[in-house]
Amino acid sequence: MVKYIIKRLLLSIVILLGVSLILYCLVRLMPVNYLEQKLAASLGSSGGDISYEEKLKEMMAYYGLDGSIMQGYWDWLVKFVQGDFGTSWKYNRPVETVIFENMGVSFSISLVSLVLQLAIAIPLGVKCACNQYGKLDYFATVLTMIGISFPTFFLGSILIKVFAIDLGWFEVGNIHSNLPVTATAFEEFIDMLWHLVLPVFLLTVLSIGSWLRYTRTNTLEVLNADYIRTARAKGLSEHSVVYKHVFRNTLIPLVTLLAGTLPSLFGGAMITETVFDIPGIGNIAYKAMLEGDIPFIMGYNMFIAVLTVIGILLTDIMYAVVDPRVKLGD
Repeated sequence: MVKYIIKRLLLSIVILLGVSLILYCLVRLMPVNYLEQKLAASLGSSGGDISYEEKLKEMMAYYGLDGSIMQGYWDWLVKFVQGDFGTSWKYNRPVETVIFENMGVSFSISLVSLVLQLAIAIPLGVKCACNQYGKLDYFATVLTMIGISFPTFFLGSILIKVFAIDLGWFEVGNIHSNLPVTATAFEEFIDMLWHLVLPVFLLTVLSIGSWLRYTRTNTLEVLNADYIRTARAKGLSEHSVVYKHVFRNTLIPLVTLLAGTLPSLFGGAMITETVFDIPGIGNIAYKAMLEGDIPFIMGYNMFIAVLTVIGILLTDIMYAVVDPRVKLGD
């Protein structure tokens, strides 16, 4: 086990180096240039102006963008290894500070949504599998397919139009209302929860289908196993067969999938946060990408890449933990 983990960690370093190189090349080749936009706005000058060109060269040299892409990547990599993610050009603060300060909102939304997804999808998926081709199975399948098919921005816009604009039940934008100064901490907390109802509902509806289908498929495979037929032949009740044998074995692959949700928990839901204008890390990153903020784009995407690699490693380890039949190679 230890030797396997060490091998995977070494392989993860190589993967992260490759990912960082590809990311940096793509970012440097983006048509959006933050420095050009900032300089044009400050000088009010066109790109053909001599003073503009000279000032741009000075800024490019100051930010280390006057050299080749490989030279810029090497300079960034050295600082990154030393723990320096750089300073965001748009937010004028250290990248890691911006990430960790805005990660809490995204984590809260994703965590609540994930809990709701599992609480609804797993029991419903088991029930549908036990009643295959029944009315509940067809009904749940149709609903999940509809949920999976809807684009995030489309369903989010419908929710805003109906429940925020037409009915006026919820507020959109930020996570707090204009509460009076005398508002208590509890009132602020309830107000924040009320703002997050629609985003959480959107994430839950769009993601519950995949969990339900996966649970249903795994349950059907377990139901057809030999030991399930043996359990029924021994005279066990259907309730005991389903919840003592089938359900426990269905959870094995689901537990391993939970480790893979790590990037989505901490990385934010970019489209959802943008649609509802929530100040989460996903929305912050989206605005930085629009303006070509290279330090923040690199820091954020490497943060996601590290979480992804850790999630995959945890998935492999968890699979060996929950299923004793699986042995990780030494």
